[in-house]
Amino acid sequence: MISIAPRIRLDPDEFVLSFIHASGPGGQNVNKVASAVQLRWDVARSPSLPDAVRQRLVPLAGRRLTTEGVLVITARRHRTQEANRQDAVDRVVALVTEAANPPAPRFKTRVPRGEKRRRREDKGQRGETKRLRGRPTAE
Repeated sequence: MISIAPRIRLDPDEFVLSFIHASGPGGQNVNKVASAVQLRWDVARSPSLPDAVRQRLVPLAGRRLTTEGVLVITARRHRTQEANRQDAVDRVVALVTEAANPPAPRFKTRVPRGEKRRRREDKGQRGETKRLRGRPTAE
């Protein structure tokens, strides 16, 4: 079990890992060894996630989440399969950790009195400037 928060523990058995050929440098090794890891996790049906965390996770995951609610993480940064496997799991943990923290509540604030006064003065000054641009009046 991977512990994220007091009430959130992920079961690694829910992750489906598949190994694919990685692109990039590596010489002949890259053609022979499937070192990249594709981790798939069914977020929509996971019993490990509370509903509130699941709802916050959906926008955080973005394009990594399929329409069926499956999170797909591809890790190919490292040259070894084990390092990529750990990288994929670490990225899932980081994503769930971020989703586990609820957003801070927004407190309504008032516009300060001085700011309102300065805005009125600026409006008056701007209006005066525009009035002076007009045709001069005959006195």
